[in-house]
Amino acid sequence: MPVLTVTAKEYVEAPPAVTFGLFGAGAGSGWIFDALCDRVTPGAAVTLRAPLDGPAAEPVEILGRIGAVIPPSRIEIVHVQPWRGRIVLRFAARGGGTRVSLQAEIDRDGLEWLMRRRGHQVREQATGNPRLGLLTSKSGPGSLFAAATDSLAALALAEVNAEGGVAGRPVELVVGDDATDPAVGVTEARRLVRLGCRTILVATTSATFFAVSEALADAEVLVVQTLMNEGGAHGRLRVQFGERPADQLAQAARPMMGAAGGRRWFLAGNDYCWPRSTHAAAKEILPQLGGRLVGERYVALGTADFAPVVDAIARSGADVVLSTFVGADAAAFQRQAHELGLHERCLTLAPALDESTLTRIGSPATAGVHTISGYLETLETEGNSDLVARYREEFGRWAPPLSTLTESVYEGVHIWWCAVRRAGTDDPRVVADAMRAGRYELPRGTVVLDGSDRVVQRLYLSEAVGTELRVTGSG
Repeated sequence: MPVLTVTAKEYVEAPPAVTFGLFGAGAGSGWIFDALCDRVTPGAAVTLRAPLDGPAAEPVEILGRIGAVIPPSRIEIVHVQPWRGRIVLRFAARGGGTRVSLQAEIDRDGLEWLMRRRGHQVREQATGNPRLGLLTSKSGPGSLFAAATDSLAALALAEVNAEGGVAGRPVELVVGDDATDPAVGVTEARRLVRLGCRTILVATTSATFFAVSEALADAEVLVVQTLMNEGGAHGRLRVQFGERPADQLAQAARPMMGAAGGRRWFLAGNDYCWPRSTHAAAKEILPQLGGRLVGERYVALGTADFAPVVDAIARSGADVVLSTFVGADAAAFQRQAHELGLHERCLTLAPALDESTLTRIGSPATAGVHTISGYLETLETEGNSDLVARYREEFGRWAPPLSTLTESVYEGVHIWWCAVRRAGTDDPRVVADAMRAGRYELPRGTVVLDGSDRVVQRLYLSEAVGTELRVTGSG
């Protein structure tokens, strides 16, 4: 139930029918709440910036899907980031133009998120129940790939609690938002520790994971990175799951060069540790497989203009782009690359591209895009069919698609739970030891942890067809 409702208004000097028809085309232009939407139809992905945090603050970026449309007067948006809620846009004639009013429902989670964003202390009640922390990106560029993360963590914990929880007590989920910023992630991780979380699942960038790992070095807290990463964490209380760049590239390189009809690679991505580690792996692996490197570029997270990168790729004569952009940056890069005709020159391999990001790229800008991961929502395993059915039943038809970046959190909760049951305690050190080695049957299939830093799982090379991923090979 909403705690409060916030209303904002904009005026457009065009009649309602024209204004309604142009909704979604004005991202970055400063009108109709900077909305971006390829089609005004139920189910279409939409992003907008709403002034929900006071007139002096930056607008809040909302990610959701169109739930209902009544032309030319009303659009309803069901959103999941930064919290779950609903926005109603109304288009009404005023003079010779249109008044667009936005009405947003804000629940308790949303209100607390807004208060923390403005630096206010939020009183959170302590309980006698065990707590599991989740650090994810509910805002910033990473919010795109994290859209289903907390939903899947909640779904997994509901299953854990149905089995009796820890020592007969239900486990509570406490969520922190790193805003795709390592410094914010450290602050949020410390808040989770204060609230009694002895284990924190980190489902955001590796930059945040390593910053949190260092900041909590003296704390008796288990920090687990669930999604794909470059490895490299040290210490008894640090565990990393997920796909590794060397494994992804070793399997994908030859099929990509075969499909592209050439061996020239250009490396382009965001400037932080995971893209740099992936590029380092590419520089070692690709030449061994006959590839030739013809260029490399990095840009900061949150970049809006990718034209210089696209131009450099085009001038290099690359056959394949290794794209290590993430989240909103990955979507913006691919849309701009398509607009500038890059997909006609070369193919793209984007290891971190997921289904949520594809919906923001939209058809036909996904042409020529491939990825490689251990999970896709369309995997035909019994465990995955059950998971997808439960997820849709719980969170509705417009909930974000599942992906390897978010489903890994569901599996991370269950691996943690298996370790707690084996160990007979939720003590972080004992649980960490129990998590490190084991064979797990999960929705993605069999995952083996060998007690070191090695994660063994089947990887699927897939191609974007519109806004879906279709498997083209596995191994």
